Amino acid sequence: MFSNFDLDKLAKETLDSVAPMERRAFLKMGLLITGVYAGGKVLQVSPAEAFGGHARKSYKPHYGMVIRQHLCIDCERCVAACTRTNDVPSYGYRTRILEHREERAAGQKSEFIPVLCNQCNNPPCVRACPTSATYKDKDNGIIRVEPKRCIGCKTCMLACPYNARYIKGKVVDKCDFCYESRLSKGEKLTACAEACPAGVRVFGDVSDPSSKPYSYIYQLENPVWVLRPESGAEPNVFYTKG
Repeated sequence: MFSNFDLDKLAKETLDSVAPMERRAFLKMGLLITGVYAGGKVLQVSPAEAFGGHARKSYKPHYGMVIRQHLCIDCERCVAACTRTNDVPSYGYRTRILEHREERAAGQKSEFIPVLCNQCNNPPCVRACPTSATYKDKDNGIIRVEPKRCIGCKTCMLACPYNARYIKGKVVDKCDFCYESRLSKGEKLTACAEACPAGVRVFGDVSDPSSKPYSYIYQLENPVWVLRPESGAEPNVFYTKG
């Protein structure tokens, strides 16, 4: 049987070797012809099938976010707002902007893609947590962390397909769609969505036909995709160039 020290050492060694490779792979895969980043997949089936069966979920509201990726200019106001609002340490992140550079005949072209916790319907991190410190809120579907239960074993960090967690003090922290800092206090938007000057991040109830996220997801004119659909995580963060 492993001691806590052994588990912590093993987790750190694995993170040190796996997480950087994941980040490099994410960046190297780049932009495909279809406009899909990093293992993303254009979704062309019915809404209930395409988006993890949102219609079958009982969360009210069911929070999600649409990233209008083509509008991102890498100003990082979203990152600054998130850091300030959620007291994110300099070595961690709840959201960040990845850059893809492509050589073209007319010169180099850069495209930017915001990434954050995907608030999955079938979250690997929840299944991996040995103490239930990481859990899915039964009312709104947000993946949250109970600090008092977290033992800092980092198994959730290893399980996350999106490399979206970091250690803060002795516990794991992550994006919670600003639930603790804003939503639970009556605010309607996450800090990053409110701070974006270009309307890149569209946040709201993905189960509400009158919401903005719903209008971007459930339409046929523009492709919509998610990152790493092969993980089976059923993310609630969607990407589009519409």
